[in-house]
Amino acid sequence: MLRVPHPRPMNFANPDEWHDWLEMRHATTTEAWLRLAKKKTGMPSIDWEQAVEEALIWGWIDGTKKAESETHWLQRFTPRARNSVWSEKNRATAERLIAGGWMQEPGLAEVERAKADGRWDTAYAGSKTAELPADFLEALALAPQSARNTLAGYDAKNRYAIYYRLTTAKRPETRAKRIADFLAMLERGERLHP
Repeated sequence: MLRVPHPRPMNFANPDEWHDWLEMRHATTTEAWLRLAKKKTGMPSIDWEQAVEEALIWGWIDGTKKAESETHWLQRFTPRARNSVWSEKNRATAERLIAGGWMQEPGLAEVERAKADGRWDTAYAGSKTAELPADFLEALALAPQSARNTLAGYDAKNRYAIYYRLTTAKRPETRAKRIADFLAMLERGERLHP
């Protein structure tokens, strides 16, 4: 079936409206941009967590977030790509939706595919709970002190960037190369994010 992007950002006042849109178009649309009201505005709008729940139900996932105005921001949603990684948060949400009987066939198919190919078991942690992997820390302990000093000065965003890139490596060789690259970067005193 031919899929096409939805051309304009959409406003949904509640999760049911987004659910209905996805029910009718999840299989025929390649992307949708939602206009979400910022909480402080008090405007009727689906919130981000509600939008993600509905997306998971239909086998979709959130992606790029863009500022739009002082009252709204835009969030892109797409069908989940065949090899997209799962976060622990979305995995827990999907499990709750399944237990509650809310998950639809397209969402269930994505969960089953992730379980079958191992992505379900390798879900990554969110930025608030992520810890740098043990193999990275062991390699860091053997690196020059300058590398450890650089890491000690990193903010949460830069530490999480290392965590995410290591955790989502699909092959051991890729992970080992990334560890070596990060250690070299730390020795040079560099950051991923300014």
